[in-house]
Amino acid sequence: MMAVDRRETQAAERIARLPIWKGAVTPVRLAGGITNLNFRVADADGTFVVRVGDDIPVHHVLRFNEASASRAAFAAGISPEVVHTEPGILVIRFVEGATLTAADIRDPARLDRIVELVRRLHREMPQHLRGPLLVFWVFHVIRDYAHALQKLESHYSPMLPRLLGIAADLERAVGPIEMAFGHNDLLPANFIDDGQRIWLIDWDYAGWNSPLFDLANLSSNAELDAEGERLVLATYYGREPDQALVARYSAMKCASLLREALWGMVSEHTSLLDFDYAAYAADYLARFYRADAERRKNLP
Repeated sequence: MMAVDRRETQAAERIARLPIWKGAVTPVRLAGGITNLNFRVADADGTFVVRVGDDIPVHHVLRFNEASASRAAFAAGISPEVVHTEPGILVIRFVEGATLTAADIRDPARLDRIVELVRRLHREMPQHLRGPLLVFWVFHVIRDYAHALQKLESHYSPMLPRLLGIAADLERAVGPIEMAFGHNDLLPANFIDDGQRIWLIDWDYAGWNSPLFDLANLSSNAELDAEGERLVLATYYGREPDQALVARYSAMKCASLLREALWGMVSEHTSLLDFDYAAYAADYLARFYRADAERRKNLP
């Protein structure tokens, strides 16, 4: 904990010295955040959120990519304005609103709005993207996480061959894909409802991907039931999902859950933040096994 506290203190001191502020500021640490340190800062020009975090190659997080995606998301009207970037620092305008929970997303009226937001992300953000950007292919990420865990001589290593075998089956089941620019981290807490509109924040994992990943990631993180999943697919594609689409979606949902579990396993070994990564990994791994068993049961 002392190393974490020292890191927070150093981050707050660095933020206070940024040349962008109108007057002296006192950064206040925000709760949450399981990849970065986040602070709220108020000055004469308004209120801002400052995200502090270096590149995290083991998680495929490169900050140039996050900054580019954040700027494009603002230009598309999806995310708050980026007001400053420098290595390890991203400053965006603060949005006053409710941070959503899984229960909030499961509300059909709000879910419909969120799916429309995701569709806008996929269709409109590419028009505003500039410069080199990453690809986020979940099956590559899964294989890379497994390699990292083996290199770390993790206590999770014995289960990796089985998980990689299932992942290979899932990749075949997903089949050929269309490409879209995705957020790829649609946790409920990354949505903010200000009463008028819903904002999407935190673009650490943004990159080119299949649209199905964002849809599956949204659904799995919010633990939607079968009707909620049907609504997501029908709203996004403008038609009732057929058996082939449901099968591909179900495979991607399992991949999303597995990637989240492996993220927790790797973070347990590598992160300095005060968070129970082991419990997070165990929860998502159990959900992955249940989802994959259900998927297999429904195979023709």
